[in-house]
Amino acid sequence: MKKSILVFILCGLFSCKSGYLDSKQSPVVIDIAQEKDDNAFVNLKNYSSSFVYDMKYATPDNFLKESVYPCQECFLRVKTIKSLLEANAAFLAKGYRIKLYDCYRPKAIQKKMWKIVPDANFVANPKKGSIHNKGGAVDITLVDSLGVELDMGTTFDYFGAEASHNYQNLSEQVLANRKLLKEIMLEHHFKSFDSEWWHYNLVNSGTDKVSNLKWKCVP
Repeated sequence: MKKSILVFILCGLFSCKSGYLDSKQSPVVIDIAQEKDDNAFVNLKNYSSSFVYDMKYATPDNFLKESVYPCQECFLRVKTIKSLLEANAAFLAKGYRIKLYDCYRPKAIQKKMWKIVPDANFVANPKKGSIHNKGGAVDITLVDSLGVELDMGTTFDYFGAEASHNYQNLSEQVLANRKLLKEIMLEHHFKSFDSEWWHYNLVNSGTDKVSNLKWKCVP
């Protein structure tokens, strides 16, 4: 690819201002393999049209009961997206695909969430941050070929014992659905979070730095 064309495409991914990411989707789907900086933040929508989005914190439909994101976008580090694309390809082969609830979360948003619910049982303290603030975490579920969510036993952000991977007093179907989600995510370089069936961290992402890069919403 000519350098001038590559620069044009990358301008569709990033804004020119330092500290901001452009949420405008590129008109073409870009091959993630051409991205050389694994730690760069990019918009998932520019690399695949096979995901479903229900970004809960861009709506009041979450445990905070408030919208804290400016718009529904999923930014992650390139290395996270590479593994997520591989995992989704495995799900697609089985007739499912990933539905996203949350992706990268700027530190400023983490502070806002902490101000609303200052309880480490529900929100990570922004002084330490979370893997979401590092671009290495996703909150997800699966949908079938009709776009219907698989039954995972609880809703997203349900803070009870029933949401844990270790909780077994669930129907066989729910247990099978959780197992399917977990097994394929683990096979593609993610690790689960015991108390939340929806939360997956990219392996070794904990050593990355907390970021406060923000995305601009484009109509």
